[in-house]
Amino acid sequence: MLTIIAAAGENNALGKENDLVWHLPDDFKRFKELTSGHHIIMGRKTFESFPKPLPKRTHLVITRKDNYKKEGIIVVHSIERAIEFSKEDPQTFIIGGGEIYKMGLELADRIELTRVHGTFEADTFFPEIDESKWNLVSEVFHDKDEKHDYAFTYLTYDRK
Repeated sequence: MLTIIAAAGENNALGKENDLVWHLPDDFKRFKELTSGHHIIMGRKTFESFPKPLPKRTHLVITRKDNYKKEGIIVVHSIERAIEFSKEDPQTFIIGGGEIYKMGLELADRIELTRVHGTFEADTFFPEIDESKWNLVSEVFHDKDEKHDYAFTYLTYDRK
């Protein structure tokens, strides 16, 4: 199973200047619960937005740079190669950024999308979900509260 996992605003905003534009602790917790113990596929810029590799996950970083090396990651030069490296994992996740999501949308079996209820200024966006190719199978709303400045909805889509 290849799953895209993302949080995006209502205008599909993902982030600005290689950072998120909101802080949602429950979404971070859900991301950690879903991805721990699995392979995570990401672009180089997404990886570099982390202070260090995320614990209990195998990092597959896609880059065009031939000599790119960092401790604790596997460097690949295509999304196909990343998927090949993760084929023994029954649940691999694509975690961003925008270009990697675009490539992954054609290959993924599932999308775990946190829809953040707001419109945000951004420089990176999630691709449009073509509803003729995807079924919405689960929807869980989380209201704004003292820890969350925005309401959000967990949306799970499966490929038709």
